[in-house]
Amino acid sequence: MENEESKTWAMAGGDGPRSYAQNSSYQRGLVDVANESMSEGIMDKLEFKNPCSDSSNIFTFRIADFGCSVGPNTFVAVEKIIEAVEQKHRAQFRSSPPMEFQVFFNDVTANDFNTLFKTLPASKKYFAAGVPGTFYGRLFPKSTLHLAYSSYSLHWLSRVPDEVVDSKSPAWNKGSIQCSGTAKEVAKAYSAQFKRDMDNFLKARAEEIIGGGLMVIIIGGLPDGILMAQTSAGIFNEVFGSCLVDMAKMGLVSEEKVDSFNLPAYYSSAKELEDIIKNNGHFCIERMSTLDHPMMKMKVDVRLAISHFRAVFQGLLEKHFGKDAADRIFQHFPKFAENYDSVINGATHQHVDHFILLKRNIN
Repeated sequence: MENEESKTWAMAGGDGPRSYAQNSSYQRGLVDVANESMSEGIMDKLEFKNPCSDSSNIFTFRIADFGCSVGPNTFVAVEKIIEAVEQKHRAQFRSSPPMEFQVFFNDVTANDFNTLFKTLPASKKYFAAGVPGTFYGRLFPKSTLHLAYSSYSLHWLSRVPDEVVDSKSPAWNKGSIQCSGTAKEVAKAYSAQFKRDMDNFLKARAEEIIGGGLMVIIIGGLPDGILMAQTSAGIFNEVFGSCLVDMAKMGLVSEEKVDSFNLPAYYSSAKELEDIIKNNGHFCIERMSTLDHPMMKMKVDVRLAISHFRAVFQGLLEKHFGKDAADRIFQHFPKFAENYDSVINGATHQHVDHFILLKRNIN
């Protein structure tokens, strides 16, 4: 059977009340929380040793956001990156020769690029272009980019591991929709897929980023030694899985479809990420830290969490269950989840958000 989650899917498009643009406040907050680390990293580590200038002596600095979605978060991040780059450029070159920026917005082909470009800031200081396609492969010519950026995208796998949907495999994930960490074979399959994907991502970016260029990665993860099932995000996912089982018992969705549904996401530890990057060998880890998101200290608003969950997973659920069934799921889920408010908010741990600054090795 074909692994359905290997097909591309995207965040909810448009700018309406159910869109990702209106339901990504957590991701927006990460941009703000990461700004100081990102700006300091750019000031400390970015170098303009050999700018590629034409005869008019104008230096074009090229930035790419991998996993941009529909905005506005990507526009805020790009603005902050450009401010930091300009500041470093002025500090290094007091005469400040002319400088222009070209920004590439990348996401899967299913992404709503129309909304993205309709909402480009009127005051933008860059030339914009869209680059559709998976970031787990090459997207740019060799040595094209000076700075790459990816926020809350790389914990999404290119596909759900085949083993977890195979009823004959010891890694069959029946009874769960995620890598909870409690089943060793399932965790092993997810971890292997994550390592393959991250290595492919790093290899592709190593071809595209100039020697000495930078890459900023913000990625959801787990504290060392903590399982996804122990976090409020993991518990929320399990409640959603229980909702699907409940609906299957009532005949509202296919039981077979429920058994074969798994979230194509993996939350890694800092140690796991560090090992992958070092083994890849193309980048030097300049900074690695955990971001302190203020929403982590707040009580989970279950209804708000469902709205955010829908904006992220509506497309995936439509591909797996069909559009009508996906709509039924989100009609049923809010009522079902009301009974689990105390369970979700009773989690003893939270997931973490890793901040990583990488520098492309000069070969």
